Amino acid sequence: MVTLLERVERTIRRHAMLAGGECVLVAVSGGADSVALLHSLAALAPAWSLRLHALHVDHGLRADSARDAEAVRRLGQRLGVPVDVATVTVERRGSLEAAARAARYAALTACADRVGAARIALGHTADDQAETVLMRVLQGTGMRGLAGIPPVRDRIIRPLIECRRADVVAGLHRAGLEWIEDPSNQDPKFLRNRIRHELLPWLTASYGPEMPDALVRVATAARATIGALDRIAASELERLAETGEGAVILPIEPLRGLPRDVAGEVLRQAAARLGSHAPLRAWAHRGLQRLLATPPPRQRFRIGGVTLEVSGPRLRLALGTLPPLTERDVTVPGRVTLPEIGRALEATFHDAEAFVISDDPGRVAFDADLLPATFVVRPRRSGDRFTPFGGVERKLKDFLIDAKVPRWERDRVPIVEAAGEIVWLGGLRRGAAAPVVTRTRRILELALVPVAEPRVAR
Repeated sequence: MVTLLERVERTIRRHAMLAGGECVLVAVSGGADSVALLHSLAALAPAWSLRLHALHVDHGLRADSARDAEAVRRLGQRLGVPVDVATVTVERRGSLEAAARAARYAALTACADRVGAARIALGHTADDQAETVLMRVLQGTGMRGLAGIPPVRDRIIRPLIECRRADVVAGLHRAGLEWIEDPSNQDPKFLRNRIRHELLPWLTASYGPEMPDALVRVATAARATIGALDRIAASELERLAETGEGAVILPIEPLRGLPRDVAGEVLRQAAARLGSHAPLRAWAHRGLQRLLATPPPRQRFRIGGVTLEVSGPRLRLALGTLPPLTERDVTVPGRVTLPEIGRALEATFHDAEAFVISDDPGRVAFDADLLPATFVVRPRRSGDRFTPFGGVERKLKDFLIDAKVPRWERDRVPIVEAAGEIVWLGGLRRGAAAPVVTRTRRILELALVPVAEPRVAR
């Protein structure tokens, strides 16, 4: 017969929870699961060279909650594990369970950082997994929800996740360890408690004792499917994405051609790359539905703190909008910095006889004697019209669209204006004014050059 300790060690190895030599913070409420977790890890600590530290989080939701902390301290003394107690304030608006969980995880993270713990061990069991899957089914979850509680997530590990609660309790009895029964675990106002004490026992009695194990297998299969989906989406994101400063650019048509779940996960991972924590179930598919509509949205929109904008064949995801260009005067000759785009506009005079016109789109030459000595560099304005060199006058908006300048960059194109006429769309197209001809004596060259100053964050 496999002992509880052997099962815990197998779980640790199967899911690569520990490599050996780590500092592990163990969350100990004082209940049976967390007591068994601390006892098991303490027994494994010498062989695995683990340094253990325990944290008890007092949520302050019961008048006698301080007794739980004392019980955990006594357990720590018995096992030779240092114990900290964190008292947290639980926001009572909305879901009390969710608020308590958020406060608990924040306290665990802070303590782990303080003691240098590489892992945070939680005491969830296979029964918790079965209850979670059943609860998610009742809530109408998708595949990701059916995956239940992950054995490992970031630095959180769950060494008891493959152990049944009955085996945990039996192990505690054999070790002569006591635990605390939290009365809130019996309160039927919480859905999980009704599932634990009413629905799951009824299913087990009606359909056999293997029902919890069957639910655990559902979670395992769903987790494998989700893992494959995540890997495929990561590969597609790597293949499709252009990563700019503070933004991810994706091509719309290849995204449209992916299976819907893969495309949604590509969006979620792109948002995560930017630092967003928008959840997949609500965020990615809602955003995807809007993005892939025909026609696509003309205005940018925000979901979960992420700004999404479609322009032509491309989609931009960012945590904010790009700063528009600010209007500035340019004295000739001279130099003006445009920090919004990380460029400077330089205006210099040259002798026409020795000058060679550059084919660099960031440089343009004019007959200096046909232009004034001062210019303005500015963003576009409503109603702007532009006459390109060799072309006819047209709306600036139409020109930028035809030039495939994405929406998010159109307010950042440096427009150089002299005497009320647009003479250059910086880096894009020269205007018709002041052409260089054989009788030109002096050249005015305008150039957009990189600057060393840090760019404004996108």
